[in-house]
Amino acid sequence: MSEFPIVSSGVNVTRQVLSDHPQLMVVAFNFEVEGAEGKLHDHMHVQSTFVQSGRFRFTLGDELREVGPGDSFIIPSWMVHGCVCLEPGTLIDSFTPRRDDFL
Repeated sequence: MSEFPIVSSGVNVTRQVLSDHPQLMVVAFNFEVEGAEGKLHDHMHVQSTFVQSGRFRFTLGDELREVGPGDSFIIPSWMVHGCVCLEPGTLIDSFTPRRDDFL
């Protein structure tokens, strides 16, 4: 069980830090309904995303990619990205270095 709280990360989206270290952070994002969005954004962190459950359409720069359970991919620093939930589920994201703005 994580010592970190579950917080809102958008409409029908929550996040919870699962573990962190100055060089690495693991975060669960729960998308509660179809159509929930992870808004387009970018950041300095390299991000690895693993689809624990659900289905999502990701924008990764100029590419659109649909992903489902068991899929994973890397998002480089400063790449504009976001997603739309196609089927409710959970994404497990790892960031290096950690996202201090999530603490």
